[in-house]
Amino acid sequence: MKARSIYAVAALTIALITPLPASSPAGSRPAAVSLPPAHAGFDYQIGGAYPPPAGVRVVGRDREDSPAPGLYNICYVNAFQVQPDELDAWEPDLLLRDDNGDVIIDEEWDEAILDVGTAGKRERIAARVNGWIDGCADNGFQAVEPDNYDSYERSRGRFGSSAAMAFITLLSAHAHEKGLAIGQKNTADLAGFRDRTGLDFAVVEECGEYGECDSFTEYFDDRVIVVEYTSKGLATACAGWRDRLSIVRRDLDVLPDGSDGHLRQTC
Repeated sequence: MKARSIYAVAALTIALITPLPASSPAGSRPAAVSLPPAHAGFDYQIGGAYPPPAGVRVVGRDREDSPAPGLYNICYVNAFQVQPDELDAWEPDLLLRDDNGDVIIDEEWDEAILDVGTAGKRERIAARVNGWIDGCADNGFQAVEPDNYDSYERSRGRFGSSAAMAFITLLSAHAHEKGLAIGQKNTADLAGFRDRTGLDFAVVEECGEYGECDSFTEYFDDRVIVVEYTSKGLATACAGWRDRLSIVRRDLDVLPDGSDGHLRQTC
């Protein structure tokens, strides 16, 4: 199990007792929304698009890339954090800050965390992210994958999981309005709230590595896409779930095919 900070534990406790707003569109997925096929060949291409290998039916790609023709395409958006080269595009007060006024950074990826701690800021951040979701829909994607749902674990207690759920609920409602399914990215602790947040499926990194796959299948059934980054994680995921889930191993930087360091393996 991945280690959790004292802030994350406290935030989850608050989420368990804090209702989402009454306007939450939980369970509002329209019939027009198409879910990714279960137990289908999958390739994770968020580091750069390339022709999908034979047998692949579902592809995850960055919002700036085009969908793969004839396949089910999931559009990746960095919804809770900011890519280093996009920092200046955000209003300064929407970046999460510490007591000294310094921007709080997810140091593993060098990404600033967005401040979803208040309803007003959530609405303003969602306005930009929903614009990206519009682009995903216009480009022909069938689903969207908002990343860093678990950013509350790195917020140093500035906001908790209830704020993260309130924000993802805004994105879910908009994605459904645009005819897109929406996936939960990681965050096993919040999988049980999927009906409240309107999430349709899950994209899970290293659930084999950390023994968390059943934490997602309990709530998403077979609509779970597994991405592993180690041989051990792939072996564990395949041993337990090869007949039910979409499973792939990628290199940590998800490099395009033909790049030095590119790796893709399946069960």
